Amino acid sequence: MFKRISKYWWCQILGWGAYAFLFLFFGFFFYKIETSQVQYILFSSLFGILITHGFRTVIVKYRWIQKPFESVAVYFFFGILVCSIVDSFLLSCISHFLLPGGPPETDFRDSWLRVFFSQTVFMALWAVIYFLWHYVEESRNSQVSQLKLEATVRTLELKTIKSQLNPHFIFNALNSIRALVDENPRRARTAITELSNILRNSMQADKAETVSLENELSIVKDYLALENIRFEERLKVQYDIDPETLELPVPPMMLQTLVENAIKHGISREVRGGLIVISSHVHNMQHEITIRNTGQIVEDMNGLGLGLASTRQRLSLLFGSRAFFEIYNFDKATVEARVQMPLL
Repeated sequence: MFKRISKYWWCQILGWGAYAFLFLFFGFFFYKIETSQVQYILFSSLFGILITHGFRTVIVKYRWIQKPFESVAVYFFFGILVCSIVDSFLLSCISHFLLPGGPPETDFRDSWLRVFFSQTVFMALWAVIYFLWHYVEESRNSQVSQLKLEATVRTLELKTIKSQLNPHFIFNALNSIRALVDENPRRARTAITELSNILRNSMQADKAETVSLENELSIVKDYLALENIRFEERLKVQYDIDPETLELPVPPMMLQTLVENAIKHGISREVRGGLIVISSHVHNMQHEITIRNTGQIVEDMNGLGLGLASTRQRLSLLFGSRAFFEIYNFDKATVEARVQMPLL
């Protein structure tokens, strides 16, 4: 039965019950309270519940809480005034005409004014508590809705970025395979197998916001094996991976995108090819991944290219300002891309 009582009615009953209890408590222990006064306090508590419930009905019906604060303040002021007038009039009538041994005042007007001022205080207190409760509740619901909206937008943005990345990668891979079809069909078949592995892994990666570095490295190794068929001795790869970082989360296809960028803008432009060094370590509570390759940035590439732009977007969406990405000329013959992500 108690489970069917709403929060509002629990607050009403407990609030006005506490009001009656305090008056009765002080009356019994500090004053010589009479039966008529006990009845008066109980009537006061009952009228408080009924009148404030009527007040609340008006608030809900006309949606005062949703209105601007200036309007709410005016509406509440007049609402408190009306409730106090009605409450004090009823209590004065009860005191003077129904209860024996009423208040000492013989003048009904003086009695009404005294009750009016006291009841105005309680009505104002009720109104302030009611308004603050709903203000906090509305604020909390608004924050929850905002967080849900941001999460939805974030998910859609991540999916959009991934849908842009996959065709970009597939076209480059198919171009690599096309160059091998006539020259070496056997190697072309091997390249198709490598591409199949990459696509399978990338499709699985699309289902998650992050994947383990180990999973990402498996995609990169398949991709580099595919590119090694095209570049042969011109492409050399080294790995400097801390085993403890293999289980750390990274955005899916991020590492592959950076390695692809290193080959496209670095190795492929060098007549003798070059070296790619992939590193992963933890420094100062940050997971740091670096891709260092032979080549030079001849123009500002930080703001160019889908791959680099998507890397920044995904890091920002997943980690906010706690993540960092930059690409720069490490020395006169080497370019370095560096990613830092917080340890989750």
